[in-house]
Amino acid sequence: MELEPVRGRDMEGLRPLQPPEWPDIVPVFQYYLRSPFCTPMKVVLDGGIAGVGAAISLGATAWLAHVIVAEERRGQGIGGFIVGRLLELLRAAGCDTVSLIATDLGRPVYRRAGFVDQADYLLFTGREPLRLAGISGHIARPLPGEIDAVLALDQRISGEDRRAVLADQLEGSYVYRRGGGIAGYYLPEFYEGPVIADDPEAGIELMKLRYAWACKGVLPAENREGIDFLESRGFKKTLRLTRMVLGRGFPWRPQGLFGRISGNLG
Repeated sequence: MELEPVRGRDMEGLRPLQPPEWPDIVPVFQYYLRSPFCTPMKVVLDGGIAGVGAAISLGATAWLAHVIVAEERRGQGIGGFIVGRLLELLRAAGCDTVSLIATDLGRPVYRRAGFVDQADYLLFTGREPLRLAGISGHIARPLPGEIDAVLALDQRISGEDRRAVLADQLEGSYVYRRGGGIAGYYLPEFYEGPVIADDPEAGIELMKLRYAWACKGVLPAENREGIDFLESRGFKKTLRLTRMVLGRGFPWRPQGLFGRISGNLG
């Protein structure tokens, strides 16, 4: 069994691997291919793609994502092989900690590789977007000089240096200003529309804006204020996912995550 790089010509070959409940994986792998911090890999057997996975390196920390094995190839050790080889690549690159979001199907594979449970993520679904009475006066588009403050805020909450991921996404963002500083941000056009904030006041106001056109969202079970906001407006918990980690721990603040980026970046 060999692990090979995913190429642009592989996009149609990925479609048979598409999990029915996941968003389209082809645009995500296209994103991986054009992002220098991402390494998408594949296993080819009998002329077809039997499995894929991606390593996302952020320096000292990293993520594993989109580890998928063709349904007819499951139980042959392909998933464990992909995970093991991706971890070798990340360790060689100097990553101390690797995180991921696990489904029930993938959790046993990750546990065998040494990952342990870190936190629960909850998916909430509403019947329709919320009616937005008005936007808080603290919310605006960021000024060019505020970008560094947004990135610093993200690092305080996530515990990771995600500048490579976020730098090109901030043009369409919203920020929550208070006391001359940035207390939160929202990226409506990046994956699931992450909302990151220092405190519930900023987080909830940005959530109101997000859910004015969204019916789904994922946040950590530890973010009680965000969960209360959604439940009080009729959103129902429809899925529980597990965030897992391998390696050296790092400080992160799940209470400040009012909406994740996506399953591949937390």
